[in-house]
Amino acid sequence: MEVQYFDSGLEKLIRSLQESTIAKVVRMVELLEEFGSTLGMPQSKSVARHLFELRIRGQQEVRIFYTFHNGRAVLLHGFIKKSERIPGRELNTAKQKLAALDRA
Repeated sequence: MEVQYFDSGLEKLIRSLQESTIAKVVRMVELLEEFGSTLGMPQSKSVARHLFELRIRGQQEVRIFYTFHNGRAVLLHGFIKKSERIPGRELNTAKQKLAALDRA
């Protein structure tokens, strides 16, 4: 399955991570390409209607929100996780990008 970025913001976040975390992100995206919608826990989790998160574990905990659109996986938004719950601001940003994608 093809994977694409919604915008350059996520790419900037990934470039700012530690090298070992970048490698984990790349591996997780490769798994998403390979398994698509069948990718499940612990790598991926549904967080809202049509919205999923890639779960990158390690020294830096990273979450990348994505959706499936026109036969592709679209990476919408990511953040460095610092608390147990998903911050509302991060989830709202992902939902706004999902809505913009649906309008396009």
